[in-house]
Amino acid sequence: MLNIFELQKELVCAALPSGLESRQATIIKNYAAHYCDEFYTDALGNLICHIKGPGKKIMFAAHMDVIGFMATFIDERGYIRFVPVGGHTPAYLIGATVRFENGICGCIQPDEKAKPGSTVLTDIMLQNLYIDIGAESYEDACSMVSVGMYATFATEPKMVADGNMMTPYADNLTSCAVLLSAMSEMVYPVNDVWCVFSVQEELGCRGAKVAANAIRPYMGIAIDLTRTGDTPSETDNLRMTVKLGGGPAIKIKDSSLICDKPVVEHLRACAVRSGIEYQDEVLLAGGTDASAMQRSREGTLSGAVSIPGRSIHSPGEIINISDAENAARLIAAAAKTEI
Repeated sequence: MLNIFELQKELVCAALPSGLESRQATIIKNYAAHYCDEFYTDALGNLICHIKGPGKKIMFAAHMDVIGFMATFIDERGYIRFVPVGGHTPAYLIGATVRFENGICGCIQPDEKAKPGSTVLTDIMLQNLYIDIGAESYEDACSMVSVGMYATFATEPKMVADGNMMTPYADNLTSCAVLLSAMSEMVYPVNDVWCVFSVQEELGCRGAKVAANAIRPYMGIAIDLTRTGDTPSETDNLRMTVKLGGGPAIKIKDSSLICDKPVVEHLRACAVRSGIEYQDEVLLAGGTDASAMQRSREGTLSGAVSIPGRSIHSPGEIINISDAENAARLIAAAAKTEI
């Protein structure tokens, strides 16, 4: 079993947003090469790893792209406006530190229309935010950052209470670490296993669809984060039963697909046989690469193994390390059990 926390630290340091996944892909490839029979990168940038087995094709997909920002305008004082790459909650961003692809760092701040206290935080809009890199003028800022340059969260993974990890990009770099860890346990699988580290999921599950069209799996299983219901909420109708520390979640439904029953039953049986505590997941909003696999070519039996996470798409996502480790065990069991 690989060290999830150490892998997360390595991946976060390299991460760039959707469309620029090559840095994290290189790190993943260096690990994956030890555990697969062959691997290649397709035209879109998916890293596809094949562990040969005599049975039916099973595809696991963990997307390696992350959300981020793109600079769109630099004003006369050197402040940078931006657009999101992937989905963001504006209230999560105020005060967040970011790092541009060339290493320049800054902090996201609200303009006068979005100062805390002058409006409700949930009403803040992305266009009311800007990045301050400490520049004194337009010329100064332009010497460091250019329009079209990408940025990501600049915070680092940390271990916090009760075996939990707080980190940017648990969605979905932790899932990549989980799939790598599972691959290290997939010795002589009975199924023909294809592990895909996909691109551009945050922009519409683009990479997984391309990969599934090429691989044509019998069964497809995504690995991604899911939300939890163990935080304060005034809207009970939007809460979930999933919680941190309760084990990996086996997806039943989200807003992008209803999981195929044979996949759900396969994962549940593998969990029971392996003594892995799991949770049933109905995600009320959001989707994963499972939907792209399900709709590929003539259709693929699809589902997902999910890692419970709090504050998803924020600089401080929180997941439980044991949930991630048990997700890796479940994925390895699913690969080695006949479908």
